Amino acid sequence: MVKHNYFLCIFLLFCFPALPTELVETLQKIKPSVVAIGISNPTGSPRIRLIGSGFVVSPGNRVVTNYHVIANPLDESKLEQYVVLSGHGIVFKVHPIKQQKHAPAFDLALLTIAEQLPALAVSREPLIAEGSPVAFTGFPITQVLGLYPATHSGIIAAQTPIAIPVDNARNLQASVLRQLDKPYLVYQLDAVAYPGNSGSPLYRPDNGEVIGIINQVYIKTSREAVLSDPSGISYAIPSQHLLDLMQQTD
Repeated sequence: MVKHNYFLCIFLLFCFPALPTELVETLQKIKPSVVAIGISNPTGSPRIRLIGSGFVVSPGNRVVTNYHVIANPLDESKLEQYVVLSGHGIVFKVHPIKQQKHAPAFDLALLTIAEQLPALAVSREPLIAEGSPVAFTGFPITQVLGLYPATHSGIIAAQTPIAIPVDNARNLQASVLRQLDKPYLVYQLDAVAYPGNSGSPLYRPDNGEVIGIINQVYIKTSREAVLSDPSGISYAIPSQHLLDLMQQTD
């Protein structure tokens, strides 16, 4: 019996290795910088509707998310406005957006708020090699689960050319149309992401350096089936395009 248990333990160690502790440690500095994006409606129920994720970058009062998250026009008669939410669970703070910068061709938006929050470092490497381990943290299915950040991990499955889709013809800006003729490389991931993860930081598990921004989740059936039947394929915009946006002057 003792011999049997010994070989069983050896088998389990080889087939089910322990999870690396580096991601556990990295999460401690990632989570305070991850925020949610919502729509505030003072007369609505709920007052704030969560629609996506984001993260804070230098100098601490700038928030990155996807352009498509904040692109739809709001109902001014209801005093609707896009807001940033920091915090966790039922303890959170609402931050009005003071300024916006957009890069629709790369589906990126840079939002400025008044308060300083912990910022994440953004990688300056052009592209990360296929097979590299990655993780991302955000608020999947935000309207259902609320402000409880979830982390997913995997590898960069491929570097693949892509053109940013749009919801309808109204969003076909000239810069987007030009980009359709010369699609750029994005990361294809083997990690499962869900709606609400749009705008989440994609980072190195060992040091938390942001290498991309979660952009799209590929759903193989219908929007209603995303919870029960996700494809497991998601995409991220490389950080070099975010750096270009951050360096733009007003």
